[in-house]
Amino acid sequence: MLNEKIICAGFGGQGVMLMGQLISYAGMLEGKEVSWLPSYGPEMRGGTANCSVMVSAKPIGSPVITDDATTAIVMNLPSLDKFEVDVATGGNIIINSSLIERKTKRDDLKAYYVPANDIAVELGNARVANMIMLGAYLELTKVVSVESVMTALKKIFGESKAHLMKINEDALAKGAESIKAQ
Repeated sequence: MLNEKIICAGFGGQGVMLMGQLISYAGMLEGKEVSWLPSYGPEMRGGTANCSVMVSAKPIGSPVITDDATTAIVMNLPSLDKFEVDVATGGNIIINSSLIERKTKRDDLKAYYVPANDIAVELGNARVANMIMLGAYLELTKVVSVESVMTALKKIFGESKAHLMKINEDALAKGAESIKAQ
């Protein structure tokens, strides 16, 4: 039974809100029940940012995720410190190992370490680290298809950013590869 509860977290400007929006939008395109709840720190860009996303086969009663997330996607150390406790036992934590040197403190989670910033630089665009993490998440859970995410991205980007579609698709693929290699 599909009932994914995802926390995407990092600092403002890392694209964590976009990750959440894309998962939600792709879920809608696939006819699933979704919710997306953003939360910004007071500083916005550079401050803390996170969102809670739910994708379910059943209607969602509340968009709030407390201590039962099925997955946390963390882009920086403060986010790991804050949100690893909110993942349910047996859940997934995907850690951006380019910016986070420590491992998860919990041994009851499935931890995946993705050097997202390093891979993004190799691709030639440091700004796609979030898409690498999203690709890793999609490969791990298959909660929505990459095709639906790309359709959602095209809608969100619009024509003015159409030239960025290929690099984002490549980033999703590199994120999936990083999970397959673990």
